[in-house]
Amino acid sequence: MYSFETTEEQRLLIDAVNRYATRSLRKIAREAEESGELPADVIRTGWDLGLLPASIPEELGGFGEYSLLNGALYAEELGYGDLAASMHLLSPNLVAIPILLCGSEEQKRSYLPRFCGEEFPRVAAAFLEPTIFFDPDRLETRAHRAGEAWVLNGRKTMVINADEAEFFLVYAAEAPEGRTQAYLVPAESPGLNIVQRDKWMGFNALKTFTVALEDVQVPAGNRLGGDTGIDLQKILNSSRVALSALGIGVARAAYEYARDYAKERVQFGEPIAHRQSIAFMLANMAIEIDATRLLVWEAAWKLDQGRDATHEAYLAARYAADMALMVTDHAVQILGGHGYIREHPVELWLRNGRGIVNLLGSVMV
Repeated sequence: MYSFETTEEQRLLIDAVNRYATRSLRKIAREAEESGELPADVIRTGWDLGLLPASIPEELGGFGEYSLLNGALYAEELGYGDLAASMHLLSPNLVAIPILLCGSEEQKRSYLPRFCGEEFPRVAAAFLEPTIFFDPDRLETRAHRAGEAWVLNGRKTMVINADEAEFFLVYAAEAPEGRTQAYLVPAESPGLNIVQRDKWMGFNALKTFTVALEDVQVPAGNRLGGDTGIDLQKILNSSRVALSALGIGVARAAYEYARDYAKERVQFGEPIAHRQSIAFMLANMAIEIDATRLLVWEAAWKLDQGRDATHEAYLAARYAADMALMVTDHAVQILGGHGYIREHPVELWLRNGRGIVNLLGSVMV
C-alpha cells in the first residue's frame, strides 16, 4: 500500500514550479496568446528549474532518476500557469524520454547529455499526422530499409519548435510489418521540409509546424533502440500521464478562478456562490479534478514500480479529457457573459481544455 502524502522533496518541487507558474506563466499567458510568441526569458527561467535533467541519471549528464509521478506533480503546476508555455517547456521531454526509455546504450550516451546543459535543447518530436483517424499503431508515415540507411516518407503535424530543431525524433510505420518505430533525423537531412506553421483554436503561443518527409535517409544506427526498436506503449503511457496532469492543472486554474468569482459576484443581495445551482456546479468541478488526479497518480506510481499499467494510464487519460473540457466549460458558465470575453482568462482555458481533449485523443488508441 502506498501513501498519498508527498515527500518533502516532492513538496519542494511542487512549490518551486507553482511559484514559476503563478509569477511568470500566468502574467504572460494572455499577451503570448495574442502575439503568438512566448518570451524567451520566461522559457529560460523555466528551463533553469532543471525539470528534465532531474529525470536523467547522473552518468548520462543529469542529476536524478526518471519518475512519472514526479513528472505528473510538476506538469500539473505548469498547466496551472499556462498550457502553451508548458508544452513548449516540456517539448524536449518528447525526445529525451523516449531515448531514455527505449534508446540503445550508445544512443543514450550520445544524445541525453545534450538535454542537461544550460541552453534549451533544439529538438522536436514528429508524431502526430494530419489524418482524420489517427492511430499510433497504424501510421501513414512509412520507413523502409535501403542498404545501410532507413528511408522515411510522410507528413507530420503539430511538431513543436520544428523551425529551430537541430534534430527530430520521427515516428513511422516500418516495412514490411507496419510496426511503429522511431528514428533520430538530423534537421539538415535532404527531403525534410517545414511546410507551414499550424493554426489552432487554442494555445496559439505554441509554435507548431507541419513537416514533410520525402525520401529522407537516416543511418541505420539512428533507429531508436537499435535492432530491438521501441516499446510504443511505454512511450504512450508516459505521454498519457503527462498530458493528463497538464489537463488537471488547466482545470484547476479554471475552477479556482470561477470559485473566487462566484464568491465575489453579488446579485440580488448575495454572492452567486450561495445559489444552489452554482454551488453544486463548483462542488462537482472539484470532485472531478480530485478524481482525475488520483487516477493519474495511481497510473504513474504503478508505472514507476515497473508494473504494466497501460490500463490505468488509458483510464486516467480518458477521464482527464472529459474532465478538462467539463470543468473549463463550467467555469465559463459560472462567469456568465463575463466568461465569454477576454477580460477574464476562462475563455482561454476553455479553448485549452478542448486542446487537451484532442491531444489525449491521439494517445488513447
